[in-house]
Amino acid sequence: PRAGGWSPMVTDQEPWLQVDLREQMEVTAVATQGRYDSWDWVSSYLLLYSDTGRAWKQYRHEDGVGRFVGNGNSESVVQNKLSHPVRTRFLRFVPLDWNPSGWMGLRVEVYGCSYKSYVADFDGRSSLLYRFNQKSMSTVKDVISLRFKSHQAEGVLLHGEGQRGDYITLELHRGRLDLYLNLDDSRARFSSHRVPVTVGSLLDDQHWHSVHIERFNKQVNLTVDSYTQRFQTKGEGHSLEVDYELSFGGIPLPGKPGTFLRKNFNGCMENLYYNGINVIDLAKRRKPQIHSGNVTFSCSQPQLVACTFVSSSSSFLSLPSASPAVGGFSVRFQFRTWNPEGLLLSVQLNPDPQQLRLQISNSWLRLTLHSSGRQKSEVSAGRRVSDGLWHSVSLDARNLQITLTVDNEPSSTIELWEQVQSRGSFYFGGCAATAPDCQGFAPAFQGCMRLIFINSQLMNLSHVQQGLLGNYNELQFDTCNIKDRCLPNLCEHGARCSQMWSSFSCDCSGTGYAGATCHNSIYESSCEAYKLSGSSSGFYFIDPDGSGPLGPTQVYCNMTEKKVWTVLSHNSTAPVTVQTSSLQKPHVMIFNYSASAKQLRAIVSGSEQCQQEVVYNCRKSRLFNTKDGSPLSWWLDREGEKRSYWGGFLPGVQQCSCSLEENCIDMNYFCNCDADTDTWANDTGVLSYKDHLPVSQIVIGDTDRMGSQAVYHIGPLRCYGDRSIWNAASFYQESSYLYFPTLQAELASDISFYFKTSAPSGVFLENQGLKDFIRVELSSPSVVTFSFDVGNGPAVLSVKSHVPLNDRQWHYVRAERNAKEASVQVDQLPLRFLEAPADGHLRLRLSSQLFVGGTASQQRGFLGCIRSLTVNGVSFDLEERAKMTPGVSAGCPGYCTGSSSLCHNRGRCVEKSNGYICDCSQSAYGGTTCNQEVSVSFDRESSVTYTFQEPFSVMQNRSSQASTSSTDSRAREDVALSFVTSQRPAMLLTVSTFSQQYIAVILATNGTYRNHTWKCCSCASVFFVNANFKNMNMLLVGKEGELNNILVSEELQQKYTLSSDAELILIRSLTLGKVTRMENFDEEVIQGASKGFIGCLSSVQFNHVAPLKVALTNRGSSLVTVRGPLVQSNCGALAESHTLQGKTSTSMTLMICLLRLTNTRKDLAVIAGVVTAVVFITVCALAVVIRLVYQQRRAQRSSGSIKEEHRHSMYTDYRTELHLHNPVRDSVKEYYI
Repeated sequence: PRAGGWSPMVTDQEPWLQVDLREQMEVTAVATQGRYDSWDWVSSYLLLYSDTGRAWKQYRHEDGVGRFVGNGNSESVVQNKLSHPVRTRFLRFVPLDWNPSGWMGLRVEVYGCSYKSYVADFDGRSSLLYRFNQKSMSTVKDVISLRFKSHQAEGVLLHGEGQRGDYITLELHRGRLDLYLNLDDSRARFSSHRVPVTVGSLLDDQHWHSVHIERFNKQVNLTVDSYTQRFQTKGEGHSLEVDYELSFGGIPLPGKPGTFLRKNFNGCMENLYYNGINVIDLAKRRKPQIHSGNVTFSCSQPQLVACTFVSSSSSFLSLPSASPAVGGFSVRFQFRTWNPEGLLLSVQLNPDPQQLRLQISNSWLRLTLHSSGRQKSEVSAGRRVSDGLWHSVSLDARNLQITLTVDNEPSSTIELWEQVQSRGSFYFGGCAATAPDCQGFAPAFQGCMRLIFINSQLMNLSHVQQGLLGNYNELQFDTCNIKDRCLPNLCEHGARCSQMWSSFSCDCSGTGYAGATCHNSIYESSCEAYKLSGSSSGFYFIDPDGSGPLGPTQVYCNMTEKKVWTVLSHNSTAPVTVQTSSLQKPHVMIFNYSASAKQLRAIVSGSEQCQQEVVYNCRKSRLFNTKDGSPLSWWLDREGEKRSYWGGFLPGVQQCSCSLEENCIDMNYFCNCDADTDTWANDTGVLSYKDHLPVSQIVIGDTDRMGSQAVYHIGPLRCYGDRSIWNAASFYQESSYLYFPTLQAELASDISFYFKTSAPSGVFLENQGLKDFIRVELSSPSVVTFSFDVGNGPAVLSVKSHVPLNDRQWHYVRAERNAKEASVQVDQLPLRFLEAPADGHLRLRLSSQLFVGGTASQQRGFLGCIRSLTVNGVSFDLEERAKMTPGVSAGCPGYCTGSSSLCHNRGRCVEKSNGYICDCSQSAYGGTTCNQEVSVSFDRESSVTYTFQEPFSVMQNRSSQASTSSTDSRAREDVALSFVTSQRPAMLLTVSTFSQQYIAVILATNGTYRNHTWKCCSCASVFFVNANFKNMNMLLVGKEGELNNILVSEELQQKYTLSSDAELILIRSLTLGKVTRMENFDEEVIQGASKGFIGCLSSVQFNHVAPLKVALTNRGSSLVTVRGPLVQSNCGALAESHTLQGKTSTSMTLMICLLRLTNTRKDLAVIAGVVTAVVFITVCALAVVIRLVYQQRRAQRSSGSIKEEHRHSMYTDYRTELHLHNPVRDSVKEYYI
């Protein structure tokens, strides 16, 4: 129409447009248009609805978003369909954004239809009784539906019970709906604690809520509004047997046996149907089967008007004192919130200066009276008032007392010396900027308030909104806009959800998962993955579908062979003897494995090969009937299908292994046992057809003859290989791509893969919807970008590497998006996070296919290799899809060739036929490329002791390479570790020998950051190394009481030597943390050893031994002793991320120890240091060499002194580093004399 439309006055504060539909209507859509022929339109708005026009509720879409998209000009019509229709009379359009060059302007249209309504009003004492025509009613199917609204959080909606013990009760409890249902379950009948099924939240909001219960036999669907809970009843029965009657609105006979003593419902019900019967209609027509007690048929419930405090920093409501009472004052109100902290009320008092403050503190109410001279009095009341429920508060100041009462609980009182009176306004929820003595008490209250009384007078909030009473800021009137962010529960894998007003959090404890929504499994997906991370044989939890729904299971990982075997045992490990079994009464054994059926299927399908040994020893016990070939014994596969082959990988061939191998004792039969001899025979085979494994059941049917006997044994399920790790595809045309089905990633998704390329950019994968999309790409040679749009506008996360990523080496990418945040990680670089908006869209709606290695437009395609692509725990078979795609080939050639840096920190690259692995067994690091720090958090009592199997010098002699060309060849040891601590003194590391020598690395107390103590050959030499973190160039070095100032630049290193007596002989053990055996230790060392170590130790290496790694991966090893708490953590990686902020790195060799210091910021209260000690000790392989060394020492002693060497050269630095990383170095000469 050519009408002008609605446009508010410029002076109107928070304007809105309200529409009265004249009667209850079912609204399905709304449309908006700007004001005619103007520059006035609304670009976004909120939609509120109400039955009465007083209490309003905000409409929210499926994913909780309340914002509606409006217009971009004044003439176009924008229609918004409601994802769930609302039944209401009043609608209110609240503009949020409008044309910045004009003003607000609206023309609106509402779409919907009328509907028939049957309403009943219950006053808390009334009920409706529906009486059956017979004594009892037994049903196998029930359908119950109704709508209700109430302002109370408690009340019974429906109840029925029978003599057999069956019952059904639908109850409003703490603002949620509880359904109690029992079908002939004697345990539930006599139990004092009945467990309900709970659905919904905040149902006491005075707005209509729909309930639908559908039961068939034991299957039940309970739906409240749009949330459905599906469950199965316990007990033996399939029918619900109810005697005499069903009651609605309450339980009329509270003393009746078996009933629940609960409050009756106070509110309205609408369109109440029981198995197709309109109960309210029968009651209105006064039908005899309905008894209505005090029920009226119109909804006349009072509308309690609330206001919402939106901001935790700036919301407040100030109200004047109404008719000041002589001799005191009183305040009453109700509130609800999720926040455990917040200021509820503050008021100035006379005599001045005094202030009374009521606030929520740690979910308790705390009342504080502040007087002059910083004196204050406090009382607390209430428990768990931040639970989202309405709580009533009463504050009364009379008769030299201030009394606080919460929810009719016992009062708390502050005693006064003199009577007080209120002065000025009462501030609710927060303070105005001009309020005296009220600032600085953040946070303000975030929640809802209603029924505010001051001196027994009800405050009219409509007058406040109109500017006629008091003042306010950041408030929403006529609505309590509270939202349950834990409904639905967006925490995954059974994690517990907790919330505040604008956010929620997930407690992942005990779930086996981690992350903001507990999406990521904390376990590896296979034993192969544990092997790549540097682990050794043992029991491990694996999660075969990663972030999928299956969950972790414990397996044994056997890594002693070239192949990594995953072993799953079952309940029958010992051989079983069978007699007297026949086809009519066979022997049956069911095998229960340590994993569920779905987990077993996932493990088997993800492995390269699986097998299970079947051992069958027989005496006159056949496997097949020799006449017709029918089986007399058989086994069932994982699907329960009957199988009668007893070896090999060819199903359907009824033979044993001896037939396949052509070595049966009687070649007339296919099995040894079918010869049916009186002597013992054996049919042992290995089942290896994956689709049938594991064996779920065995049936033996031929041991009922005289002398018949069988002994069988089913071995554990054994699998090896991980099909996904090296599943790769090579893309060699920019226009080529692989396509897969649409990602199922509405609420959460994780994507991980490896890539290598020489191209500067390219799209790894992309999936699009109508507007939404998700994409991961190499946007430049050193930047990986993760971008997506769920309806809140494009979000972009980028990770920039300090080295190029197109270096033809494998790089790891993992991107994740969930309801709370998005993240992306590249290799070991720090994670990049992006928080999701608090009230934004959550669901990623995709419709196209998933493109891997390119896009639908065939532009910006990826050139290179992608492997191990996994999405939400599901591995993609790139190789299979690549075989049928032009421009893409299966596999990726060349893994280790020419790429020695693929494996770091002594890791060794091992070429495989379809990939490579890094052998990290000689490294203190873990991870797929031996670059993941192995870090452990210690406390004061923690220690790890590694005991060498035999005198270490003997071990060294066995493994060292003898050098006949050098008379001074020495065996070498090196020690390296990293630590983070704020403790001093602290014991880092102790090495002890059988000859009572030791090395101790201690953090000193006398103002120094590090104290290295060396003792050997009964001669103590103490060296102090002081690191000034503010000036990395100044080092103080002292020896036996003598101190020298030495200026050390970054490019140079200091070297010191000990006398030739300073040799470690017969190393016994190495201890990290607290030392319990302290014989022959110096006093200073004993002091440090007794204090232990509190902090993080990381990547500890002693030659080829990594004690921390051994302690974590081989806890049962006899070589390792762990005392006190020992917790694996990522503290080492966190410390490294701090040190990367600085660039100074000072290397210094002290005595024969290489000490490497890494700069960190002093303002952190954490001391981070990296200590690397390289110790060179003589080991001689030949008697001549030993004698030459002995003669040289005598010559050195006769000279009487030891000289320091100060050769500061680039060559020396390079040589030291070269020797540190050279794996073959036992024969290298090292002299620092």
